[in-house]
Amino acid sequence: MNKFWVQISLRLHIYKQSFRTVTRALQYRNFRLFIAGQCVSLTGTWMQRIALGWLVYRLTGSVLLLGAVGFAGQLPTFLLTPFAGVLADRVNRHRLIIFTQSIAMLQALTLSALVLSGSIQIWHIMLLSVILGVVNDMNMPCRQSFMHEMIDSKADLGNAIALNSSIVNVARLLGPSIAGLLIASTGEGICFLINGLSYLAVLAALLFMRLKSKAVQSQKRHPILQLKDGVIYAYSFPPIRIILLLLTVISLMGMPYNVLMPVFAKNILQGGPCVLGLLMGAAGVGALIAAVYLASRSNVLGLEKWMVYTAVILALGLIALALSRNLILSMIDMLLIGFGLIFLMAAGNTLLQTIVDDDKRGRVMSFYTFSIMGMAPFGSLFYGVLAKWFGVPFTLAAGGVACFAGAIIFYFKLPELQKHVHPIYLRLGFLPEIADGLESAVEITSTDKDID
Repeated sequence: MNKFWVQISLRLHIYKQSFRTVTRALQYRNFRLFIAGQCVSLTGTWMQRIALGWLVYRLTGSVLLLGAVGFAGQLPTFLLTPFAGVLADRVNRHRLIIFTQSIAMLQALTLSALVLSGSIQIWHIMLLSVILGVVNDMNMPCRQSFMHEMIDSKADLGNAIALNSSIVNVARLLGPSIAGLLIASTGEGICFLINGLSYLAVLAALLFMRLKSKAVQSQKRHPILQLKDGVIYAYSFPPIRIILLLLTVISLMGMPYNVLMPVFAKNILQGGPCVLGLLMGAAGVGALIAAVYLASRSNVLGLEKWMVYTAVILALGLIALALSRNLILSMIDMLLIGFGLIFLMAAGNTLLQTIVDDDKRGRVMSFYTFSIMGMAPFGSLFYGVLAKWFGVPFTLAAGGVACFAGAIIFYFKLPELQKHVHPIYLRLGFLPEIADGLESAVEITSTDKDID
């Protein structure tokens, strides 16, 4: 009996330690506030995404226009993101995030008012999508770089990124499910209204933060020259170049699958908004599993190999979804897709933030944003055109094949990537056993010299 209770106590202790490992970034007050605000705001964001796709398809019945709206919302990222990275390196990031979140709130409330008043037209949606695209373009590199300011220890940065991804995907699980129910019962307008009000939570969290006063260094170089410096730095450093290449392929050919989900739910599975919510919720479950696993990792070692595995998982999920005609099987496929996508995005983010020089962080994170979002408008448009000509299943399968090809290319680039990142890991203390061995070697060499 005593052995039984000892085993229970040991298991509880192990679970407690595991929980502390997974949530260690929450020790920082500013990050706790950030996560709390994100919980509310991102749920509203996912509600709006689902409601917007359903609204466009309800108004037009066109898969091409679904892709066009996605293109309009994401095109600013392609055009402006590199300059947004320069801006993130030149201004107070905290104030810029407050500004962008305020504009996003106004965008959602305007969309809600137009829908609820019955005056919404497709050109309204296109224009408001472009406005939100510009706002997100300014916000994303800045928010990614701001993560570094909320976390005191660089060793906890990967955990913070993974926890943030976990919150994104809890919202991705809840938002579509709630949106599906609300669209069926009250219409899309309420979803947009809830999203608009949800921004109050993230704004309150940002205003309550206690940040160390950090003077923004005056920049003597012209922004164009700063952008050029950032491009040269990212291209000339193989790990950054290789990671961004894979993320670009995934963004172009894997991520746009979601623009076709309203059509897939309605025409392939013969369902409605609730089926769409279930599909997107399943992707959210897979993404949450990936984020929790990433948060449980103590460091970034081996993460680059996992990017190969998860790119293959994403590819197989897309191909299997193209072949599926059953809701349960489709949800399993969506789980694999969600797992693969978020793992790749979060792992790429973590690796880049670990190896990048601090003075170029904003610009490199803008290139990261460009890779995952800048190519997406062309992917959305390409998916829309391809689906119109060849159908939704063929388009999803083509995306899966392209992602698999990207995984193969990344696999053959792994040795070059690892050769360059291992010295950085050593300098940061992520390879203590190697560091200890080097210290021992130095001591032995020193002793031999003394003997001589």
